[in-house]
Amino acid sequence: MLELTYHWEGDYLIPDLEPPEAPRIGKYGTMRHNYLRDYHTGVFDGMLLSGKLNAHLEEVDRQANEMMELLTTQMAKSEGVTEALKAHDQMAWVAAMNSIKNRAEEIVLNDLIYT
Repeated sequence: MLELTYHWEGDYLIPDLEPPEAPRIGKYGTMRHNYLRDYHTGVFDGMLLSGKLNAHLEEVDRQANEMMELLTTQMAKSEGVTEALKAHDQMAWVAAMNSIKNRAEEIVLNDLIYT
């Protein structure tokens, strides 16, 4: 059981509470946070109250970034999008990389964020 301590401020006893450390998350951790908050409130509240939410968001963000990097590299290799293409035809390279990044992000969102 958690024991609270209090201090006086004027005529009032105020609990000595410290907010949890803010999670170090990026785009995907924020998206996961919003998804859980909006569509899975029971899971969100349970994780928040047990103190596991921040660690979960940080882990999902780390996994999503790693997955994005891996998928982007693999797709570029399999589709022949190389530095040679970038040197020869920059606009074709940009179009191909944008397509690859969009498809990779769709996979990450479906597999990690919205599950």
